[in-house]
Amino acid sequence: MTTILVAYATKRGSTREVAASVAETLRESEFAVDLQPAAMIDSLRRYDGVVLGSSLYMGRPHPDARRFLKRHRAGLAARPTAVFAMGPETLVEKDVDGSRRQLDRELAKVPEVEPVTTAIFGGVVDPEQLTFPFNHMPASDARDWDAIHAWAEEVAEAMERCGNSLIPTEKAPHDSSGLVPMAPAAR
Repeated sequence: MTTILVAYATKRGSTREVAASVAETLRESEFAVDLQPAAMIDSLRRYDGVVLGSSLYMGRPHPDARRFLKRHRAGLAARPTAVFAMGPETLVEKDVDGSRRQLDRELAKVPEVEPVTTAIFGGVVDPEQLTFPFNHMPASDARDWDAIHAWAEEVAEAMERCGNSLIPTEKAPHDSSGLVPMAPAAR
């Protein structure tokens, strides 16, 4: 059975909730799924694919997501990887575009990682959990659960397509990922 890691980096928990929803959709598609905080992952060796979710703060992904991308860059480059970020307070096009630029800027720092799909979802603001001056912001929850579910289904389809092009190995040469590309099928 194909095993997918759904790793997340969150400050207040809303990214974990979205990651859990993505993980559930992948399970419904008959993948084995491991849902874990990104900071807790030491190795990608046992995973056939990865989904990374991060909140966006002050123009950047969560520090745990940035470290995850850098630490596991070779392993992520060798596996189908999907990435989502949460941040805009609204789903207005300019807000989503700004968040997309933030995510793209971070992914450009690890050019060998080429996600099969990326997504931006609305974020959550809970003033009661924030400190001054942010605790004066209006409460909001811009997560679109239908869009999240649809993207998770897209991820499942992409993982299925990509899953046929990679095979697990004991140790791949020049790569700690544990995967090597399969030769294309003869026609």
